[in-house]
Amino acid sequence: MGSMGVLQIDSVNVLVRSQELPLFSRLGAHPRDLIPHATAKGDLFEYWAHVAAHVPTAHHRLWRWKMNGTHGGAWGAARELLERRPGYADSILERIRERGAVTAGELSERRGPKGPWWDWDDAKEALEYLFMCGRLTATRRTSDFARLYDLPERVIPREHLDAPAASRDDAHRELAELATRSLGVGTAYDIADYYRLALRDVKPRLDELVDDGHIVPVKVEGWREVGYRHREAREPRRIDASALLSMFDPVVWNRRRDERLFDFYYRIEIYTPAPRRKFGYYVLPFLHGEQIVARSEEHTSEL
Repeated sequence: MGSMGVLQIDSVNVLVRSQELPLFSRLGAHPRDLIPHATAKGDLFEYWAHVAAHVPTAHHRLWRWKMNGTHGGAWGAARELLERRPGYADSILERIRERGAVTAGELSERRGPKGPWWDWDDAKEALEYLFMCGRLTATRRTSDFARLYDLPERVIPREHLDAPAASRDDAHRELAELATRSLGVGTAYDIADYYRLALRDVKPRLDELVDDGHIVPVKVEGWREVGYRHREAREPRRIDASALLSMFDPVVWNRRRDERLFDFYYRIEIYTPAPRRKFGYYVLPFLHGEQIVARSEEHTSEL
């Protein structure tokens, strides 16, 4: 987790939950409760960093600009809910304060069947708004992986909640440096994508990091764009890695980077209708050395 900085969460559970696979790729056999144990200890918290992800709790201060921005500028559906039902989100917050953590299902007012994909009712929309604002945080119920929404002070250690928040620019600069460190080398687009930051916000911060000597611009053979390497990055004499990669592993989650680095075309086809799938429902890349050499599917392998 230290070298990745972010662990994407997804409910896909074919082999194991998707967030467990990057750990297996790097550690091999390990205790299956590493993630919930780290969350319970206060070492990890959940937030929209890249997408839904486990992030070091020490980085909580780097995400408060986003939490504060959400509070002042909710997305369309959340804004519509806040206008249509004033006080509703606050009443949910008070309910959790008085009675403890809840799942969205416990507050749902839905009477009919759930619709396809991301069909949120008012309770889920309000909880997600409060979560994005940082007024709630979340853990995961072990039985069914449902989000348990709770007050941050009951989940996140006080030392991290009380740490001074980084300004928007300072946070972007630190996150850009963390992303460059995790990637080893990347374009401005790669670095911005690591934490799903806007490229226009990251580019000025990269210039500052170059001026400060934290990252170094480099030319990479075959790349049209300039690359950036962290000053502490070292080229190993050889790479002995052999591992299945989760579809949400940082090595392959950036599809443009996959094609540039590995000459490897990869798409998630879980949500693709079966007749249009090219490789299969659940396909994992296989990394050997410094190349992706195969695709592993549920029942077949294609070399």
